[in-house]
Amino acid sequence: MKTFHFQDEIVLPAPLDQVFGFFAEARNLEKLTPPWLRFEVLTTGPITMAAGTLIDYRIRWRGIPMRWRTEIEVWEPPHRFVDRQIRGPYRLWRHEHLFSEQSDGTSIIDRVEYAPFGGAIAQRLVVARDVERIFAYRHEVLRRDVATFSCF
Repeated sequence: MKTFHFQDEIVLPAPLDQVFGFFAEARNLEKLTPPWLRFEVLTTGPITMAAGTLIDYRIRWRGIPMRWRTEIEVWEPPHRFVDRQIRGPYRLWRHEHLFSEQSDGTSIIDRVEYAPFGGAIAQRLVVARDVERIFAYRHEVLRRDVATFSCF
């Protein structure tokens, strides 16, 4: 199985505990996901984040409804967590989130290892571009909302 890697970084002018706290609330992923994916958290009740936590979602990728289940593989607040797809639109999706305090705020590094169905052809034709668009949207929302602290 051919895997691909994506890495991105953003620095937010907010303290580490505040930024990590936002990401520790699983439902905030709805705010960070582009509307064209129609992303929705399906897991009911409060979600307690910890290693082993399972979270169910629904998305529409290119008009096709899909279920997505992830497991929190690693939970090391306030510096790191890893989610891994158990069921969903990829053959493999492992997303590591790294947080570190900087002089000008908090750095967030996203490292994603993934393998799309359709392999290198799907990657080249649509998936790489979609992954980049998703993270560009995420950065736009974080930059906009951290200024007013409306989502933190």
